[in-house]
Amino acid sequence: MSDLDAPVTTLKGVGEALAGKLARLHIVSVADLLFHLPLRYQDRTRITPIATLRAGHEAVVEGEVMAAEVVRGRRRSLLVRLRDGSGILSLRFFHFSPAQQQQFRPGVRLRGFGEARAGATGLELYHPEYRLLSDDAPPVEDHLTPIYPATEGLHQARLRALIEQALTCLDTAPEALPDGIPAELRRRFDLPALHHCLQVLHRPPPDTDPAPLAAGQHPCVRRLALEELLAHQLSLREVRRRIQVDGAPALPSGRSLQARFLTQLPFSLTAAQRRVLDEIAADLAREVPMLRLVQGDVGSGKTVVAAMAALSAIAGDCQAAMMAPTELLAEQHYRAFRAWFEPLGIEVAWLSGKLKGKPRLDTKAAILDGRARMVVGTHALFQGDVHFQRLGLAIIDEQHRFGVHQRLALREKGEAGGLTPHQLVMTATPIPRTLAMSAYADLDVSVIDELPPGRTPVKTVVVPDERRPEVVARIRHACAEGRQAYWVCTLIEESEALQCQAAEATWDELVETLPELAIGLVHGRLKAAEKAEVMAAFKAGELDLLIATTVIEVGVDVPNASLMIIENPERLGLSQLHQLRGRVGRGATESFCVLLYHPPLSAHSRQRLAVLRETTDGFRIAEKDLEIRGPGEMLGTRQTGLAQMKVADLERDADLLPRITPLAEALLASHPEASRPLIRRWLGEEAGRYGQV
Repeated sequence: MSDLDAPVTTLKGVGEALAGKLARLHIVSVADLLFHLPLRYQDRTRITPIATLRAGHEAVVEGEVMAAEVVRGRRRSLLVRLRDGSGILSLRFFHFSPAQQQQFRPGVRLRGFGEARAGATGLELYHPEYRLLSDDAPPVEDHLTPIYPATEGLHQARLRALIEQALTCLDTAPEALPDGIPAELRRRFDLPALHHCLQVLHRPPPDTDPAPLAAGQHPCVRRLALEELLAHQLSLREVRRRIQVDGAPALPSGRSLQARFLTQLPFSLTAAQRRVLDEIAADLAREVPMLRLVQGDVGSGKTVVAAMAALSAIAGDCQAAMMAPTELLAEQHYRAFRAWFEPLGIEVAWLSGKLKGKPRLDTKAAILDGRARMVVGTHALFQGDVHFQRLGLAIIDEQHRFGVHQRLALREKGEAGGLTPHQLVMTATPIPRTLAMSAYADLDVSVIDELPPGRTPVKTVVVPDERRPEVVARIRHACAEGRQAYWVCTLIEESEALQCQAAEATWDELVETLPELAIGLVHGRLKAAEKAEVMAAFKAGELDLLIATTVIEVGVDVPNASLMIIENPERLGLSQLHQLRGRVGRGATESFCVLLYHPPLSAHSRQRLAVLRETTDGFRIAEKDLEIRGPGEMLGTRQTGLAQMKVADLERDADLLPRITPLAEALLASHPEASRPLIRRWLGEEAGRYGQV
């Protein structure tokens, strides 16, 4: 073990108590200190004459104490008057001891640092850092002073001292921290050396502009951000490699079964669906686990593609499982698969956390003995007491709602049969290509980029809520013509309870305003059976208007619905608004989406909503969402392993993403042995959760 790999307790002055505080900052080893980067910097490299001080500026001042006295105003304080030949300045302390007061004798010289503020005596420094000076006063700092992320009981001075110890270890034994990116790749990709970057970031030379450092735009910050993004991609590639080391069942096309299925459908597959099915069939025919992401815009027919893939597994004497993120969506998939598969003699099972008692035991038994060839459910499919006879294909809908680790847990479900299941991951949230390459580096990507014929593009209008009566009249008119409508109440202050209250209040209001209509209500606090009952009534045409929260975002298919009202659309991302809009326009009738906002709209919100008005192309919307909101928000923080980063920021560093894949490929081609140390450096113990190190 090198000194840098050693625990922090090997450093001078670090006992168990201090080590516990450092652990709260994810600092466990000496090397972790080196990668604990400053939030910002202070310039203590020069002494500023008092006469040139400006309010709001931080500065080092040096002078002679003229007087010190305790003054009583609204708060008792110690006021020290300091002069340096150019002017006079006050140092004010609200918390002080008698011993401290005794230090400030007239004639004593001191050096202080703080932010100058306008006070009762002119410019003042409140609670400055200071030191008394002797004849052999030390020089000012020779580099910018870093300000680090800290925690309770761990102050900047202590952190700086510890990091200085770590830097001394690095200076003494630079070989203890290998660069990670070999020299020829650094030259090829124009990257500065790691040691140089760490020295600059912890000890920036006096002439360094602190603004690019703090903003993460300095080349040294970007080098570390790029290395961290590289480590995350390498970890996902390692996941893929590890999974594909295991065997998978080679599944035939199941053409006869698929042909019988297709004759039942009231429509033909699109060319895009057939192309993606060919890509899936080629994967399934190999004895290597398929790892494929299918992206498709709202209404592009991903579920039918999933059904065709499931039939390949079933024809190959395997089981297929489909997992959805919500009870509502999982139930809808279950109903669809049962309607499609039971006429083919295929038993479809349903499993969710809310299935209890004997029905649950019966379902688990049917999954274990293989009677249930198709299983649909929520994350309950992951639970340890669920065992498959021979799971050949795992389908995951709305991938962005699940974590990488949940997806990988499915691999264990096939191991009882000695094989790893193929994995098909689906999302209706189009992900721009550069982001997909980084966030889903363990997956091959297919795109269904064509909508079924007969779909009428949805027209989108943006309306202030003072025109609410006109919107209500529009609903009355649409429903009088035999159409149905949605009214979506969006999230309020991140509270599901408040969101449900808003939906209930809207339901009360519209029931009173539109007494001639049958109006339903769906929100996250309803029991699954209640939600399913309301949705079934809406789908059957027994309800004219459905008041809902965003639980109807994905998967709900009611072709007769032609009007969608979304309240407070400025609270949602573009991709989520596009998902909601996709609940209408599923038939041949002209459909409308009304974005009912509360003025005034910011320029940012106007720009976002204009995108929805201009296009119904989910991929174009996703690109705009990436541009406007940044990748962190688009992807969410749970699913990729791109969350919880030390240095990189997906939004700030989005322009680095296109460089990550070619760098990863070059590293694996020329220096594959460098991959795992990089993953360990940046993911640490997290790497084990990916199953790769």
